Amino acid sequence: MLNIILDWLKDMPKEYIVLITAALPISELRGAIPLALSFGMPLTKAFWLSIAGNISFIAPALFLFEPVSNSLRRFKLWSRFFDWLFERTKNNSEAIQKYEALGLAIFVAIPLPMTGAWSGVVAASLFKIRFRYAFLAIALGVVGAGLIVATLCALGIMGWKAVGA
Repeated sequence: MLNIILDWLKDMPKEYIVLITAALPISELRGAIPLALSFGMPLTKAFWLSIAGNISFIAPALFLFEPVSNSLRRFKLWSRFFDWLFERTKNNSEAIQKYEALGLAIFVAIPLPMTGAWSGVVAASLFKIRFRYAFLAIALGVVGAGLIVATLCALGIMGWKAVGA
């Protein structure tokens, strides 16, 4: 399966690959920025492409997540998946429960597994945060996460060059 995906992507422009990687739920910009840097892109270009890719799905996801998840919950497999997803999100979201939109922005900004924009959409739906607040909070969280990841990548590159590798 991975080979099929890699074959499909090999002829695409590198910028599109970065945008797609940033929009995916597993990698998000945490994977897209290092990927872009591995392609030889400048850090600022890697940052902005990753931000654009990661923010691009937020509005549609906020509108569609609840109706789609409610429809899919009629099936046992999907019902178990959403039960697991909601429980996991509740367990990792004390700040969201306490501070709502501000907590959501902080939650998304922490570049750890299960804390990105996709998880932010799930949390916003779960805690019934209004669209305009949720969108702004998630977008600000994405920018915060991008700054953290870009800084860590820049420090890693500088450290790599310093040791003469």
